[in-house]
Amino acid sequence: MEMTRVFSGVKPTGHLTLGNYLGALRRWAEVDQHQADALFCVVDLHALTVDHDPARVRRLSRQAATLLLASGLDPKRRTVFVQSHVDEHARLSYLLECVATDGEMRRMIQYKEKAAREQGRGGSVRLSLLTYPALMAADILAYDTDEVPVGEDQTQHVELARDLAVRFNHRYGHTFVVPRATAPKVAARVMNLQDPMSKMGKSDDSGPGIVYLLDEPEVVRKKVMRAVTDSGQGVVYDREERPGVANLLEILAACEGGDPEALSGAYASYGALKKDTAEAVVEVLRPVQERHRELCADPGYVDGVLRAGAEKAREMARPTVDAAYRAIGLLPA
Repeated sequence: MEMTRVFSGVKPTGHLTLGNYLGALRRWAEVDQHQADALFCVVDLHALTVDHDPARVRRLSRQAATLLLASGLDPKRRTVFVQSHVDEHARLSYLLECVATDGEMRRMIQYKEKAAREQGRGGSVRLSLLTYPALMAADILAYDTDEVPVGEDQTQHVELARDLAVRFNHRYGHTFVVPRATAPKVAARVMNLQDPMSKMGKSDDSGPGIVYLLDEPEVVRKKVMRAVTDSGQGVVYDREERPGVANLLEILAACEGGDPEALSGAYASYGALKKDTAEAVVEVLRPVQERHRELCADPGYVDGVLRAGAEKAREMARPTVDAAYRAIGLLPA
């Protein structure tokens, strides 16, 4: 039976959070190695679409790669690499820009929101913010990817990759596998502890509502104990009416493998729920932080993993990208 090819990436635009871990990294480490051939990538080129500090991008790229390994990804069974180390991403991106339309790019929600925000301030956005969905499509299509595990906010980008693959195949001959977005079976959606209507995002560096993977245990406890709850009485699981309590119950359930509704009946007070949630988060992060410290003490090992991963990724991507160059009409080198 042919293996399913899975591709996913993490953008080094901020420190990775508890939401990244429970919603993605932990799940990636658990992907059945007998069922899936999986590639996991630090998509550093995507971090250049906004104003950035070069040294910070390098530092966060390395930290993200180290945390992927610390989260349990086995480089002997998984391909772990950095996007900019594999030229095929950029090579294919331009071809896909030649297949995409201006209208498609301008309809992308993230572009519309960020462009509107900047224009409202009298500024403008980089051209790469408009075109980067073509690069994201190239990330996926270069590897004959079958499945892309993503959250709801990224499904539009996978749909674009599908559309571009179908259009390219129709115009120039069958070249790309048409991928599909897959949602996790149990979606661990972690919300901001100070604003439970917003996702706990790594690009939002505003602190108290975000638990970072490398936060010290005392910092984790303080953030969870100060989490916003709700004005109602009793611990009830109701995401619509009681989002603060629901978020704590979902985090506790994700850490311990339970059911948030069932857990709600075990608590008489918010304080007890917060205390147990804080300890559960500290415990779930402990092995990741310990492994991260070990890996930081051996930078040569991480460098070797990324070198080997890029080499393997290059070998996988090059035939597909070369085929795309030939199909679209470029003279072979």
